[in-house]
Amino acid sequence: MFLHQKVKIDGLNNIFNKDRLEIGMSDVGFSHKSEITYLNILGSLHTKGAYKIGRGCRINIGHNGVMTIGKGGYVNCNTTFIIMHQLTIGEDCIISWDCQFLDEDFHSVIYEGKKEKQNGITLGDHVWVGCGAKIYKGTSIADGCIVAANSVVRGVFNEKNSIISGNPARVVKENVSWQ
Repeated sequence: MFLHQKVKIDGLNNIFNKDRLEIGMSDVGFSHKSEITYLNILGSLHTKGAYKIGRGCRINIGHNGVMTIGKGGYVNCNTTFIIMHQLTIGEDCIISWDCQFLDEDFHSVIYEGKKEKQNGITLGDHVWVGCGAKIYKGTSIADGCIVAANSVVRGVFNEKNSIISGNPARVVKENVSWQ
């Protein structure tokens, strides 16, 4: 593991990495060197290969939470993960700055006919999440997809190589690719 001097980790023994893991080292010119990157890992964080977590990110994994990241790719600055259940990020995924991943509501809304949803979040391989996107519980995104900036995503998106956009997010274009 390679850590910037402004990284704080609680639960270091709950991080399992198979290759180089850089935390807080990268910035894209708009983060400040004094920004703190904070990881609170009460559950577990697994990386399957080399990965980078940008400066100013916040990762909070609850006692029963598991976050698994495939090899390649990165998380850009100031992205927040609050994972109480499960987040799986596939290989070669890039997550832009100021994104939010949240797999728990923390409050209950009760009404007649309510359907319970799964809590976990899954990103397939080679997924690009644009800046400011919000990814919420029960979301599954297929391989090769692009989540447009500032989208609010909740639901299952099985169409590979699609652009997912909007609030609420929907598939707006199919058969796309990105590099």
